[in-house]
Amino acid sequence: MTSVSLPVDPFDLVIFGGTGDLAVRKLLPVLFKRFVDGQIRPASRIIGVARVVLDEDGYRRLVRDALGEMAAAFAQQCEAFLALMAYHPLDVRKDDGWDRFTSFVNERPNNIRVFYLSTSPGLFIDICQRLGECRLNHGTARVVLEKPLGRDLTGASEINDAVGRVFAESQIYRIDHYLGKETVQNLLVLRFGNALFEPLWSTAHIDHVQITVAETLGLGRRADYYDRYGALRDMVQNHLLQLLCMVTMEPPSSLLPDAVRDEKLKVLRALSPIDASNAARLTVRGQYRAGISEGQSVPGYLDELKDGRSSTETFVALKIEVGNWRWAGVPFYLRTGKRLPEKVSEIVVAFKPVRHSVFARGSGMPLQNKLVLRLQPDEGVKLWLTIKDPGPGGLRLRHVPLDMSFVEAFGVQQPDAYERLILDVVRGNPTLFMRRDEVEAAWRWTDPILDAWESSNEAPRPYAAGSWGPSAAVALIERDGHTWNEGND
Repeated sequence: MTSVSLPVDPFDLVIFGGTGDLAVRKLLPVLFKRFVDGQIRPASRIIGVARVVLDEDGYRRLVRDALGEMAAAFAQQCEAFLALMAYHPLDVRKDDGWDRFTSFVNERPNNIRVFYLSTSPGLFIDICQRLGECRLNHGTARVVLEKPLGRDLTGASEINDAVGRVFAESQIYRIDHYLGKETVQNLLVLRFGNALFEPLWSTAHIDHVQITVAETLGLGRRADYYDRYGALRDMVQNHLLQLLCMVTMEPPSSLLPDAVRDEKLKVLRALSPIDASNAARLTVRGQYRAGISEGQSVPGYLDELKDGRSSTETFVALKIEVGNWRWAGVPFYLRTGKRLPEKVSEIVVAFKPVRHSVFARGSGMPLQNKLVLRLQPDEGVKLWLTIKDPGPGGLRLRHVPLDMSFVEAFGVQQPDAYERLILDVVRGNPTLFMRRDEVEAAWRWTDPILDAWESSNEAPRPYAAGSWGPSAAVALIERDGHTWNEGND
């Protein structure tokens, strides 16, 4: 059975920051894929907005370059897709150009309007205030806010207050693209659609959980941005905590948007505090130095900065506990970093070992069952089991996986998370987006960690590019008798 891609209603997607890295590298290519698949109607428009002075032909050339090989492979569709493009050079903090932009958007009053803020969070308030002044916030208008929302709880609340004065909460889509990944959504199905797992999904049967989001890249074009935020703000406060919520939340009453988000909020509020009293024991932060990454010598983090000085972390590992009945006593180990050995995002659920082995010592010991959900690069699910090694000569135990790759199982490449999420905005489905109280609850838990690091005056621990981070991150998990899941496990 093949899936059917239903077209969405005509829309105007306005990308503020339309010449930036996210738009060029992600948003425009995934929109083209949805266009080729027939989900975007010809009456729709994609409107780039940025300070860069370009005419529409220049912007279309930029888009064509962004599509890369896809433009040649789907030449006819590419020309039709480029016909949807428009561009407006605009400095959002200045008056010039807003009247012309407003008139252009109002030419199609029946189109759903999506304003995608692919800019620095520092511009969110200015853009939304301008959209309100131009009365572009009415009807089917929706606004998409990229992460991170502010640098702390105070900043996030200021943005939420300001945007909330222009758009109703039902119009605001705070995007976390990890929630659009196929494996994350499959986690819901695995838990709540199979009698096998949910009865075991608690402290009674689960030993510990690991969540890893590793990158091989360094700063690239994001140096100025990244040095202001660091790994905790850029990855943990949003991506990793959202994955933690999906693993640990109680079964929602339905998959209606608020039913799911209510359960995630309960998890965030149940996280045991980490602050100055325990941050040294429960957290590790690191910063990469020069090393070998993907077979090449690469500079260290400080070498990539203009002034060569920074205490910003590029690696974080944490031990977290969820203080409720289901998860009491189960440690959750989270880590993320740049310049690590491989690009991988995965969730590992390790079940408790068998209480008593009936097998002879020479047969080997039954190892822990593990459920490994790989989010990238090769999305899939792997369940590690102990079985008998086939053949004569006695009973020998062997640890093997039941391995399900989405590409191999379904014969198709899974869609990029942004493909699903952008069209969910057009459809008006906020299930996979964060509500205001979720974002602020995450910051409320994260801020004390940042304060503890700042008050300690300790520099991030160095680690060589191409390694798995500081040795202290290994000690963090091995103190409890566990090891990080690495390699092909």
